[in-house]
Amino acid sequence: MSARVRVEREGEVAVLVIDNPPINAASAEVRRGLMEAIESVAGDPSVRAAVLVGEGTTFIAGSDLREFGQPLEAPQLPAVIQAIEACGKPVVAALHGAALGGGFELALGCDARVAAPGTVVGLPEVTLGIIPGAGGTQRLPRLAGVPAAISLICEGTRVKADGALALGLVDAVAEGDLRAAAVAHARNLAGAKALVRDRAVPGAEEAEIEAATRNALRKGKNRPAVRAAIDAVVASLHLPFDEALSRERTAFQELRVSREAFALRHQFFAERDAAKQPALAGTAPRTVRRIAVIGAGTMGSGIAIAVLDAGFDLLLLEQDEAALERGRARIEAHYAGRVHAGKLAPEVAEGCLGRLHTSLEWSRLGDADMVIEAVFEDLGVKREVFRRIDRVARQGAVLATNTSYLDLDAIAEATVRPQDVIGLHFFSPANVMRLLEVVRGAKTAPDALATGLEVAKRLRKLPVVTANAFGFIGNRIYAAYRRQCEFMLEEGAYPEEIDAALEAYGFAMGPFAVADMSGLDIAWRMRQSQAATRDPAARYVRIADRLCEAGRLGRKTGAGYYRYEGDGKTRTPEPAVRLIVDEERAAKGIAGRPLAAEEIQRRAVLAMVNEAALLLGEGVAQRASDVDVVLVNGYGFPCWEGGPVFWARERGLAALERDLDELAAWSGPGFVRGDVRHLLQE
Repeated sequence: MSARVRVEREGEVAVLVIDNPPINAASAEVRRGLMEAIESVAGDPSVRAAVLVGEGTTFIAGSDLREFGQPLEAPQLPAVIQAIEACGKPVVAALHGAALGGGFELALGCDARVAAPGTVVGLPEVTLGIIPGAGGTQRLPRLAGVPAAISLICEGTRVKADGALALGLVDAVAEGDLRAAAVAHARNLAGAKALVRDRAVPGAEEAEIEAATRNALRKGKNRPAVRAAIDAVVASLHLPFDEALSRERTAFQELRVSREAFALRHQFFAERDAAKQPALAGTAPRTVRRIAVIGAGTMGSGIAIAVLDAGFDLLLLEQDEAALERGRARIEAHYAGRVHAGKLAPEVAEGCLGRLHTSLEWSRLGDADMVIEAVFEDLGVKREVFRRIDRVARQGAVLATNTSYLDLDAIAEATVRPQDVIGLHFFSPANVMRLLEVVRGAKTAPDALATGLEVAKRLRKLPVVTANAFGFIGNRIYAAYRRQCEFMLEEGAYPEEIDAALEAYGFAMGPFAVADMSGLDIAWRMRQSQAATRDPAARYVRIADRLCEAGRLGRKTGAGYYRYEGDGKTRTPEPAVRLIVDEERAAKGIAGRPLAAEEIQRRAVLAMVNEAALLLGEGVAQRASDVDVVLVNGYGFPCWEGGPVFWARERGLAALERDLDELAAWSGPGFVRGDVRHLLQE
């Protein structure tokens, strides 16, 4: 018997224990062990039924993704499930923790499923550029119906135990001992198989299926895996089970070696690696129970909500009563909206609000284990805030600034304890966006940094550690991207053409639409602060400055690169902007030329690649893949493209060097070339 699967006995019921920590991934060794165990159950006359259970904290949280880019070892998962179905004795899956992907497909191949409270089940393969390949697209519709299966599979939805019971995905939720409940269920089934494959697909109106299809294609941006998943699920209505199963497997095998699947797996592993901090091994984080947030504006309120959701006690501090009351009202409205939408239980919302305390008294900061400053993005303002924090915060408290591009060390110098200061760069809306840049200053203590990472984990954020540098990882790379797009404005493209090209590439929004949404005055202030140190020979585009000088600050003023009317979100190109662009071209003697979408996309990504190489050379980012985590999760880079580092690695060194020759020529004086070899190192 495999070391990863052992067989125990509960009288006439065999219990097959999967033991492959940390997540019991359905690796080749696990599959071999399961096959051997099922064969032993089938051949043992003293066994009347069997139970599958996972050791540790979870059932099977998915397949081993490292196998997907290479030939799969036998036995493959469909063969294991076929053996379970062919076994003359019923098999019950006992689910706890997570039963996802191949783990849930294995459970669907069993005769019944019993789940512990809090278990999550789902088929998230489409989010990795593939489809369920072991019968998920055929068995799930037989339990939940075709429209629900399309939605669940195409969105990669994770369903909690109670919801799974309501949908028929599990047969029971065990309130007591899970193993005992599953064994009892198996005894009740003894002698009677109850396979999902033998069930008829519930009927559904054609209009329901069409609506689910349209919704899935829209949300999934018509990606190949989404289309393939829909085709496979719909096939459950028209084809014999085994034929549909064969087609599903063929589609899975083709998709798993596609470029998109490789890109999404790269992003998956990059996110996992981002959390690894070998330099902090053995460093214990400080204890944090109470957090204070200074600033009750949009960002401060969002951070406050994230803190409350994580179960911390929170003090929200402001400088005047009106601002404090607006912040509290914003937080209360958030929870009321969640309850009204049925996304949060009233008692949970009440518990969160019960941990919210508001004050104008700075002395209250003395009770906090961590203080997060979220005030106006101005170095002088932030330094003054930290001087005040320093006077009242308790010794050992971690002091964090939410700055997005300012010098962390200059802020820390305003205190007598720079070792306690870190950066926590949240992304807006702070209670929604997963990404969190955790900034290490020159004097930041290891345990202060470890505390920032631990709090980020409790906030359910995706933390990426960055050294202190202007704009850290994300904003610095985004600034290079936006700058290259501004160069293309001067050369012949208009804002709507550049935005359209980059949105076609997969960005959620083009750079000029993003600038309008954020407010053009933010970047304007940043450029003004850098004016004295800017290389006078460097290429500089004045178009954005001209727009700001004309009062066109973006959506909030109804006009920026675009005009906004009605709902304030619908953008319309405007002749006045083209006139400014044309005037700036003429002032520099540039004869505009048409720029194809492919050139716009290539130059924009190359600008990111070059800046990423510079960051890595300077030690700002710890590993190349961290760049892709930041750009995908914080700046709208399409996840199915992997990120600029993934793109660069596909190109290879020789091609990248030629690319940067072109980028240097396009960018003109002031261009600093990065060493792209940094990007190619794992």
